[in-house]
Amino acid sequence: MKKISLLLAVLITGLYLTGCKLANKLTGQEAAEGWVFLFDGKTLDGWRDFKGSSDTITAPWKVEKGTLTALGTGSDSTGYIVTRKEYENFIITFDWKIAEGGNSGLLYHVVERPQYKVPYVTGPEFQLIDDAGFPDPIEEWQKAAADYAMYVCDTTKKVLKEAGEWNTSKIVFDNGTVEHWLNGQKVLGFEAWTEDWFKRKESGKWDFAPEYGLARSGLFALQDHGSRVWFRNMKLKELPRKPKQENLFNGKDLTGWDVYGTELWYVENGELVCESGPDKEYGYLGTRKYYNDFELSVDFKQAANGNSGIFIRSFISRGVSISGWQVEVAPPGNDSGGIYESYGRGWIARIPDEKETILKMGEWNTMKIRVVGDKITTWLNGVMMVDLQDEKIGQGKGRVMLQIHSGGGIKVSWRNILLTEL
Repeated sequence: MKKISLLLAVLITGLYLTGCKLANKLTGQEAAEGWVFLFDGKTLDGWRDFKGSSDTITAPWKVEKGTLTALGTGSDSTGYIVTRKEYENFIITFDWKIAEGGNSGLLYHVVERPQYKVPYVTGPEFQLIDDAGFPDPIEEWQKAAADYAMYVCDTTKKVLKEAGEWNTSKIVFDNGTVEHWLNGQKVLGFEAWTEDWFKRKESGKWDFAPEYGLARSGLFALQDHGSRVWFRNMKLKELPRKPKQENLFNGKDLTGWDVYGTELWYVENGELVCESGPDKEYGYLGTRKYYNDFELSVDFKQAANGNSGIFIRSFISRGVSISGWQVEVAPPGNDSGGIYESYGRGWIARIPDEKETILKMGEWNTMKIRVVGDKITTWLNGVMMVDLQDEKIGQGKGRVMLQIHSGGGIKVSWRNILLTEL
């Protein structure tokens, strides 16, 4: 009897040790397919504080018995850690369990900017919560596996383990096609950046967060929301980007664009017109979507003054205060096709004096802009104006925006605004 008991003990111990050994270990097929671990089961390597600049993690996270563990001392505004690397399109799978009454989340496409105090104002969240034991009443959009405050789960397919038990989850983000999986079942799916998506974003919790969910790439973030939560087997496979072309202006109205400021933006005779209003201030017309790498072609005609511009990877922080990079559109002699940074450095690339004659004032011109990684190239009427490599531009994220300059007396028409994502 003692021998049988000893044998069982050895077998159980062996199974336990084997399980521990296999945790955070890829199969040969997974490795060949490009899967990697975001957590190695031993250290916090690859993670840092949200908006942290050093290797030290001060947030309440540690490695505990092979799990990435939140200590439960964070809050809504503290306790976040993020990956050191950014990701765009991916499949991520992970095991998680949460303490009784607990609340947490895994966020993706998180953007770090000085004005953003928390990751969730930019990054969508796969909600992790104890549905049954949470102390306050919660809505479906707050429950586990929901796309927090946006899309809810199919309750007929959702099976959530009790607090303290392990769940397995998966998020697929494939060029805007999104899936949430819980314990082997697909519990929701949606398309990002559609009319339905924007309607949800603009009519719910994200009214106060204009840049929420727009980034095409970003960091993963984990949240300590004041309760213990454990992660293990965090595996990720990156998916390829799928290039596509969009006509950003439909020739009829401003669908797909947002107006910033009081200057005038309207459609006339199939053309998009910007014109100085009574305030004679800066004004912007920005795409609702973000664009990372792309080639943009646009025709413009300067009817009066012509001081304008095309911004790339840009966003409005408040009012008409813009952060980003402008491809200049201006009267002759003012560097049309050059690159101006709207904060910090000012001009970072002017055009040669001999190319000032390429602009045709009062006639239709074509500006082409190619942005890939940290490189930006501009052409005016088929002639290269600037070819620049710049680290800060490479780190930028944001919208395409058209500008009207302050001062009054300006009128510029635009047409054929074609963008090809690369």
